[in-house]
Amino acid sequence: MNKKAILGLGGVILVLVVVAVVRGGNRELPVVSTDAIQARDIVERVSASGKIQPEIEVKITAEVNGQIVELPVKEGDMVEKGDLLVQLNPDIYEAALLRAEASLNSARSNLASARAQVAQGEANQFASAKAFERAQSLLTSKVISQAEFDQNEASYLTANANLTSAKESVRSAEFAILSGEASLQEARDNLSRTTLVAPQAGVVTALSKEVGESVQGNGFTAGEVIMKVSDLSTMEVNVEVNESDIVRIHMKDEAEIEVDAYLGETFSGQVTEIGNTALNAGMNGFSMDQVTNFSVKVRLDRSSYLHLVEGDHNHETPFRPGMSATVDVLTARADQVLSAPIQAVASRASDVDDEGTETELGVFLLVEGEAKWTTVKTGIQDTKFVEILGEVKDEDVLITGPYEIVSRTLEDGESVEIH
Repeated sequence: MNKKAILGLGGVILVLVVVAVVRGGNRELPVVSTDAIQARDIVERVSASGKIQPEIEVKITAEVNGQIVELPVKEGDMVEKGDLLVQLNPDIYEAALLRAEASLNSARSNLASARAQVAQGEANQFASAKAFERAQSLLTSKVISQAEFDQNEASYLTANANLTSAKESVRSAEFAILSGEASLQEARDNLSRTTLVAPQAGVVTALSKEVGESVQGNGFTAGEVIMKVSDLSTMEVNVEVNESDIVRIHMKDEAEIEVDAYLGETFSGQVTEIGNTALNAGMNGFSMDQVTNFSVKVRLDRSSYLHLVEGDHNHETPFRPGMSATVDVLTARADQVLSAPIQAVASRASDVDDEGTETELGVFLLVEGEAKWTTVKTGIQDTKFVEILGEVKDEDVLITGPYEIVSRTLEDGESVEIH
């Protein structure tokens, strides 16, 4: 290769190097958005959906079999404690009561007869005892024969046995009276169960039977439900909370409630009951193919919906059992703490030792046009912001996005361009 060729090749290489340097120097910088770290009020929430129901609801069930002959209420009626709700046909139970009374009177008569027999037996036993004593004296004096003595002795023993039998008859009659009294009380109770009255003041919220229909009842098992009487002065929302959130909910936590039927309205409430056992728990254990949720009950604050109540009665309510509602339980609150948008907090690998790495949380601060990685710890968070603790201060400029750049590609010390 001659000298001119070598010089030409060197010139080409030099041009290529210069072009590469120029192009490398013009590399596009990551375009990011920023926000200032600020002190904010953060409220942590757990959201769940459920149904509105009365806090106190009583199912009126039949305790005896019978036909409904009177039903003076209808669904939506207000009732007071002791008001008649249902009257079943009492005929067969009245007849049973009469039979029980007659049986008890017969047992009492048998007791009187048995006591009379005891008195008679005592008299016979006394006479036989005296005759036996005389026979013993006469036998000693050789006045009567052995056969006559044996006859007196047999009469004495028979009188004793008859007296014992009469006394046992009295005990039997007394037991019969106790049985008769129990049967009479049962008959009275069954007759009284044909009349169903309101156990509390409230509103008839469900009515499943009509006059003329028959109902099945049993004193040992739950009978047919005829109606429900609910105290609508206190309403609650029964929601299902996932197992990952249930540990953050506590008794008396405040809650914000939105009801689908009242758009734009937010009602206040308080947690009153937290389930201890998952809803998917059955008699034979837990179902592994279902989501594990727990029941949480939130009482609605009446003062928060009083403006929707039309009447002035305590049982007036704008809600109906079964309405859908969404509940936000306020599980934690922090006032005026340093916070950052949730998407600005990233997780990056950090060297631990020669054997492995672990991840750490941090944010990228904007310092003189460069991204500076700063390790932080997080506290409570809401839907937008998270509390941050670490070497950050109010008004520090924070790189907040795009998410892909913040979470994956951005490096410590890398220059960036502000959007």
